[in-house]
Amino acid sequence: MKLTLEVNATVYNVDLLTPIDISIPLQFNEAQPNTYNVEPAIARVYEKGNVVGDTRRGGSCNFETYSLTPHCNGTHTECIGHITDERISIHSTLRDGFIPVTVCTITPDHALSSADSYLLLKEEEDFIITQHSLTKVLEHVNPFFLKGLVVRTLPNNETKKSRQYTRSPACFFSVEALHTLVESGVQHLLVDIPSLDRALDEGKLTAHRIFWNMPMRGHLLSTEAAVLRTVTEMIYVPEEIPDGHYLLNLQVASFVADAAPSRPILYRLEQQSH
Repeated sequence: MKLTLEVNATVYNVDLLTPIDISIPLQFNEAQPNTYNVEPAIARVYEKGNVVGDTRRGGSCNFETYSLTPHCNGTHTECIGHITDERISIHSTLRDGFIPVTVCTITPDHALSSADSYLLLKEEEDFIITQHSLTKVLEHVNPFFLKGLVVRTLPNNETKKSRQYTRSPACFFSVEALHTLVESGVQHLLVDIPSLDRALDEGKLTAHRIFWNMPMRGHLLSTEAAVLRTVTEMIYVPEEIPDGHYLLNLQVASFVADAAPSRPILYRLEQQSH
């Protein structure tokens, strides 16, 4: 099955039978990524009276109770409700079915060696995604394919699928880098780190606030807030996926919550020859 996509008189073919899953499958009760040292995501067989939800134990079928913290246990998509008093849900704000996106690869810089800023003092162990590194990879990108941006950071290895971020902190975005993203028109940002911000940032969430156009203080929703923008964190983009333009289907669990587990799917674009 194929779709045809036309962009500024350029026609692309999209093969829907060759999806590229860039989520981290959540393996309950097994190795999984974790941030803030929250409880791991777990699955428990449902049991009540004579009812046992496990065919191996005599049950008629399998059914379990799942416990997870979407923000911390794996790939998830979040909305502005993450930082507002108003309980805004990803279910109500994610309206795009197919999203033209660009995949880019960035090497984070040592924060103390960069002129870029962060609202907190930069520390020796900090590595940041800078304005310069973003500008360099985006300068020749077709603006149509910046509705979404998929950021793969280096080094990129499969330890990201089970990394314990409390012990091994990730890089984060500088203030200038986030302003560059906003000015570029990015509406859907997907990253292979657990947060746009430094993990221990005194609760400021500077990068999140810039992306959603929220004031640096308070949690009241302003009329200028970018309510329809989304952030997807803790993805994994394999090495064999080249940088470039793709079509994204951002599949999100139908939770009425500020964040939900998600499964971003990329589709390759093939330009039609004349």
